[in-house]
Amino acid sequence: MCGRYASTRGPEDLTRLFGVTDWRPEETLEPSWNVAPTDQVYAVLERAARDDGDEVRRELRALRWGLVPSWAKDPKIGSRLINARVETVHEKPAFRSAFARRRCLLPADGFYEWDPVEDQATGRTRKQPYFIHPSDGQPMAMAGLYEFWRAPHVTQDDDPDAWLVTCTILTTEATDAAGRVHPRMPLALRPDHYDAWLDPRHQDTDDLRALLVPPGDGRLDARPVSPAVNSVRNNGPHLLDAVDRP
Repeated sequence: MCGRYASTRGPEDLTRLFGVTDWRPEETLEPSWNVAPTDQVYAVLERAARDDGDEVRRELRALRWGLVPSWAKDPKIGSRLINARVETVHEKPAFRSAFARRRCLLPADGFYEWDPVEDQATGRTRKQPYFIHPSDGQPMAMAGLYEFWRAPHVTQDDDPDAWLVTCTILTTEATDAAGRVHPRMPLALRPDHYDAWLDPRHQDTDDLRALLVPPGDGRLDARPVSPAVNSVRNNGPHLLDAVDRP
């Protein structure tokens, strides 16, 4: 799974890297080296610019991590839907509608996973965090889905509290350096797949699933980092500093 990641690039970089045409300055987020579920995160998505849907515009939006299906009675369900497995995402009731029409990219510098190790001082098993990132230093474009949830207690659609927009990260079998730490990892799309993945008019399930190809070996590096990342209260670039390998 993916339960934490780092996202430190600003909107100026992201709009350039992902060809974004629309973004809202009021949604600017602070850099985070410890993104956690229910945090606001950057997402690149496409939506129809006109009612006929012939034209789409690429947006950079701030969404809440943890997908809340449109039919959910309680938005707290989102804390359990931070990931969706690529093998079943097109079938699961919580995700299949978003998979067909509301796909996004979630930019990241890299992600964290934990590996059980024996503490030599105490003899007990503890979880050692690793930061896993592209070896070339480029950002990851994690495949994601987004969804709109309408708050039933708000009567006016134009009320800022009327809508909750949330997202989830697609995960796949881990390869390369990530596979030595954890069996699952977020799936990062190749740049030549961005357009087809984001286009809401593209709804062929088989074609979409064909885009979800795990990266080849040699693209990811992993380094042990401080257990300070375990606490969501800790943040800052020091969380990425390498520590001695256990």
